Amino acid sequence: MTDHSISVKEFAEANGLLRQTVFKTLKRLDIEPSKSRGGKQNRGQTISYITEDDARRVLEALAASRSYQPEREGDETEFPDAALYDIGVFYLLCLEPEHDPSRFKVGFASNLNERLRQHRCSAPFTQVVKTWPCRRLWEKTAIECVTDGCERLHTEVFRTQSLESVEAKCAQFFAMMPKLAGAQST
Repeated sequence: MTDHSISVKEFAEANGLLRQTVFKTLKRLDIEPSKSRGGKQNRGQTISYITEDDARRVLEALAASRSYQPEREGDETEFPDAALYDIGVFYLLCLEPEHDPSRFKVGFASNLNERLRQHRCSAPFTQVVKTWPCRRLWEKTAIECVTDGCERLHTEVFRTQSLESVEAKCAQFFAMMPKLAGAQST
């Protein structure tokens, strides 16, 4: 494409966003990406491109929808790191507190109440053990770190000898991570 265009894939990766998030935002803004067939390296797949102006509009829309707050007065930049827009919580859930207290689920949610509603369809007795402010980009690393030594039952579901030790690993992991403005743990 032109020097003033970027592929949606590269834009998403560079800004710590999911491609689906970018495409949904583009649709909401009525922006139609231009498309081009990739060469051999892309196996002839169609690649979507957006202009720098469209990229700026996507970042602005994401910032507005997540009410971006700079960490300190004067920290505002014209386009702060888009990964900051994908802030939510990392959760530790006990799926069956009464019948199987060693079975737990961990993961990221930008809206914990909605995520719990989804989980309670299959695990109605789910209880939140604790949450920590988190960027979506940290989720996989956090899961690998805090579940070390646990038995994996499903993608984000594990069994442990001690849920308290998993909670302690979570606390240690997030104590090392940068503090997120306006975010609180529970």
